[in-house]
Amino acid sequence: MASRNLPAWLLAITFVASWWGGGSAIDLVDHAHRNGLSSFWIYGVPVLIATALMFVFARGIRNIGTISQPQLMAERYNSKVALLLTIFIIIFMVIAAAVQVIVIGRFFHAFFDISYEMGAITGTLIVLTYSLFGGFRGVVLTDFLQFLFFLFTAIFLFFLTYNQSGGLEIVKETAVLNNKPGYTSFFNNVGDNLAYVITFGTSWMIQANIWQRISAAKKSSDARKMMALSFLAFIPLYLMVTYTGMFSTLLYESVPKAGIIPDLISNIPNPILSSILFVGLCAAIMSTMDSLVNTGALSLTVDVYQKYINPNLSSLYSVLVGRFATLLMCGLALLIALKIQSVLTISWIGADFLTSGAFIPLVFGFLWVRGTSIAAFISMLFGLIFSSYNLMVALGVDLPVAWEIASVTQALIGISASLILFVTVSLFTKNDTKKAKAFIEKANILNK
Repeated sequence: MASRNLPAWLLAITFVASWWGGGSAIDLVDHAHRNGLSSFWIYGVPVLIATALMFVFARGIRNIGTISQPQLMAERYNSKVALLLTIFIIIFMVIAAAVQVIVIGRFFHAFFDISYEMGAITGTLIVLTYSLFGGFRGVVLTDFLQFLFFLFTAIFLFFLTYNQSGGLEIVKETAVLNNKPGYTSFFNNVGDNLAYVITFGTSWMIQANIWQRISAAKKSSDARKMMALSFLAFIPLYLMVTYTGMFSTLLYESVPKAGIIPDLISNIPNPILSSILFVGLCAAIMSTMDSLVNTGALSLTVDVYQKYINPNLSSLYSVLVGRFATLLMCGLALLIALKIQSVLTISWIGADFLTSGAFIPLVFGFLWVRGTSIAAFISMLFGLIFSSYNLMVALGVDLPVAWEIASVTQALIGISASLILFVTVSLFTKNDTKKAKAFIEKANILNK
């Protein structure tokens, strides 16, 4: 928690840097090139929804004051529920970190003319090095510098594509000539992106690495201030990268294999400027990856090793265990990234685990006294089975399925079934009302 003495503005920057990274900002440029302004709904809208929800819950999360989400769940429910959440967190963090490995592998491939595999390994080793020795404070401080570098890169590329394209009016005319109606409309084909809005919005709201930053705030008012600052920052940042993708339609007929942003940077003739922009893009990717790895390592160390293997873990030895956990997280993410190379697919798969399995018990734990530990466990167990089944189908396993994978239908089935199970089982099982009331009163979400 970096001694809980970091200011709200610095936590806000590390929060923005965690989400405005390779798997979102860079990938969004490619989607905007193909589909126009409505691509903002893929990443931008879910981020704003998740940030707004966390603004509401930030006071409660900070007031509870636990180091990790599973500790919070143990305080609200029991250790079995906490263990299930730990499994969800580790799965999500590994998959989400793999997204960043994919992006940096592609970028190093384009910039250095090396293989994708070598690029992925090199980028992972860089993040692993400073994450091993800096911990959460190191992640936050590097996030601050990385955010500044990537902000410069994003602004430069925005104006570069704007000037070379001739502006938005030219983009509109080109879209008409290319038979792309609604290309500059914010609400064009919104239904196609609702699955991402539902799944990303709900899962990112409960993302453990962001709750870690809320818990690290000095006090609850700082936690809410952090979320408010982040919400305001996300709007222009995601719009900027969306328009960068739209302006690039005058520069690229189709998206290059390595992606538009890496290709733009690698083709800038000035080597000094190209190098600065290269650092900026690396910063975007690594600032997201390091926070995911750090949070996954936290769960492995505190919620698995210390709780179930060595309860008397010393402070010195916990650092060593944490470093090993960091190494393991990076290794697993790299392994996945070398096998699957679709950013959006992997992002959605990881988010589906949290949406179907953890969103309802976590959120209702703050709001509904009647919610029971048994109901939370059954709801989460369903989510784990449901998401694992969909993951196997997405990976090509021939299994029967009554819905389209990565669709609005699948997202609604997952979260609705989780809600129905949680409410129904809660009404028919015994609840520890005293424990639940004490948790909700301590969280004190709505009152100052």
